[in-house]
Amino acid sequence: MSSNTDSATRLAALEARLTELEDREAIRNLIASYGPLADSGDAVGVAALWCDDGVYEVGGFGANRGHAAIAALIEGSTHQQLMHDGCAHLLGPVHIRIDGAQAVALGHSCVLRHRDGGFEACRVSANRWELAREADGRWRVTRRSNRPLDGDPAARALLSPGRATAGA
Repeated sequence: MSSNTDSATRLAALEARLTELEDREAIRNLIASYGPLADSGDAVGVAALWCDDGVYEVGGFGANRGHAAIAALIEGSTHQQLMHDGCAHLLGPVHIRIDGAQAVALGHSCVLRHRDGGFEACRVSANRWELAREADGRWRVTRRSNRPLDGDPAARALLSPGRATAGA
């Protein structure tokens, strides 16, 4: 193998690794931005994390498709009461699998509510984020499934890395 071919192969491998790291960081930043956007009541900002026909499926609140329906969750009475009481949406680290222009991120979330001078966990959930890289190179959520970890096997199943990849 010539030195030029060897260098070209190493450069291509390095570029592929860098692209994957950049994709992972973009996905982590997208997911990390959800909590501050939700806690500040930025319904438009939350909805913009999803693609146009994206779905936010929240156990107990149904599946909401599209920006208007997703924004309505933040503008709705349940979320507004949480903000009035004082709340924090915390998202833990996620395990990310990337397959070309699709990705799946698995992790936990916890919603804390202010009560009696302190905070209590009012919802601890399993989350499965399905994402797609759009034509402009930015990642968007195609589907987020969120289920409370209340003993329901469906919530635990969301965390299974062996589950089919995004889009399946």
